[in-house]
Amino acid sequence: MQFLLAFIVAGPLLGAVAALLPAPPGLKGKSPGQAVLRHGVTVTGVILLAAIVLALGFDRDQASTMQATTDIKWIPTLNVRIHLGIDGISLPLLVLTALLTFLCALYSYFKMPAGPSPRAFVALLLVLEAGTLATFAVLDLLLFFLAFEMVLIPMYFLIARWGGDQRQAAAWKFILYTLLGSVVMLLGLLLIGLKTGTFDMVALATDNGRGMTTSVQVIAVLAIGIGLAVKTPMWPLHSWLPDAHTAAPTVGSVLLAGVLLKMGTYGFVRIVLPVAPDGMHRFAPYLAAFAVAGIIYGSLACLALAKRGNKGDLKRLIAYSSVGHMGFVLLGIASMSPTGVNGALFANIAHGLITGLLFFLVGALKDRYGTADLDTLSGATGAALYGRAPRLGGLLAFAAVASLGLPGLAGFWGEMLAMFGAFDPADGLSRPAFLTFMAIAAVGTLLTAAYLLVVVRRVCMGAPEDRQELRLVDVQGYEAASWSPLVALTVLAGLWPAVLLGLTDPAVHKLLAGGKS
Repeated sequence: MQFLLAFIVAGPLLGAVAALLPAPPGLKGKSPGQAVLRHGVTVTGVILLAAIVLALGFDRDQASTMQATTDIKWIPTLNVRIHLGIDGISLPLLVLTALLTFLCALYSYFKMPAGPSPRAFVALLLVLEAGTLATFAVLDLLLFFLAFEMVLIPMYFLIARWGGDQRQAAAWKFILYTLLGSVVMLLGLLLIGLKTGTFDMVALATDNGRGMTTSVQVIAVLAIGIGLAVKTPMWPLHSWLPDAHTAAPTVGSVLLAGVLLKMGTYGFVRIVLPVAPDGMHRFAPYLAAFAVAGIIYGSLACLALAKRGNKGDLKRLIAYSSVGHMGFVLLGIASMSPTGVNGALFANIAHGLITGLLFFLVGALKDRYGTADLDTLSGATGAALYGRAPRLGGLLAFAAVASLGLPGLAGFWGEMLAMFGAFDPADGLSRPAFLTFMAIAAVGTLLTAAYLLVVVRRVCMGAPEDRQELRLVDVQGYEAASWSPLVALTVLAGLWPAVLLGLTDPAVHKLLAGGKS
């Protein structure tokens, strides 16, 4: 199992190197471009298969224990080690990353975004996968930072070279915001390592902050929290996200929302909560306040974009919805209770599945209409997508109601548990304050339902105008293959939440108890 985890982390990097090499004559086929795209599908498919085997071999009875571990000396003078391992917190994110990257590679094989050579596109996609998988698998603070930073360059180029309008400005905004946040985060990580004498995340979680004074923990949480909050993104550090999503190609938006945003919230759970609990305790009410502000702000921004006459871009609207949804994740983490943190982890996975599906669908709409502008899409009476492309319209409506948290689908459980966590926060946190935050978050769920139902009404319903009488191309085979797993997992997680909660709950209890099961 340890070799399997190491292969999952290193495999995409080897695949990226192979993608840049000339293809053997027998594998070129009719087009070298198609050959390298097929290589991307193969490599990501093998990594997904390995991740599934790893998940099947994972001992659910010991979900709180690090499994498939590798621990090798790397930089002895700094006590930095190549330490890998997974538990019930990281395993779902590892599998989600492998799944979404494979689906993006499969989608790109049939619908390659306009831009430079496919060779560079596939190599960047695989480097992005390697960095994300490593972020969820490494157990050393400096390795975590390196993996955290590794994803920035490939995402920058995916936006800048294969994106749409304003792609250069959006790519620069993305890289500058995230790099500046990461510099501050590195200072916090170094502070922890220097004060405790180790960068090992397991040892630090077991120590539970006892090796640092409260003032050191406060400074560390502030520094690390800023870097993680930018990547999450937390209001008001979110302004890079709508531009990046609007300009990014479809697969870039899927991976940005479905995987990269999770790296920030994962860092809060894996590092900040167990390593500096006293510092986190001081900042928890402020984090919760920013979280609920983001929930309301994101929902109001989406309502404004959905209003007729505002020239709202549908991709931009979904990006702002992520600000609100990640607010629920941060609220659950800020409660510092097992219920809230479990809800945050569940909402992480649900958001990856549902928002990944939404960006796939919006990309398909943009391909068919030539625009994602809501006013152009819906015309005077509505785009009538139900009549023009019924399967596409039905999938969009399904993804919308899943995103608004309909009971029975994955989006419901994470938001509900996060609010339950705010209802009964950890000892020492102000319950009246968190009850207020819970009430504000509940208002946010109503606003979320409002803007998503407006989108469904405008895009899916209405009477076709003269210019819209011809039927659209409905869901094609490669689209169905790329989207069906996300639909199935959204339903499965909604109807059987124990699939995820059975993994995360023991690990969360151990993490919050200072490494004791």
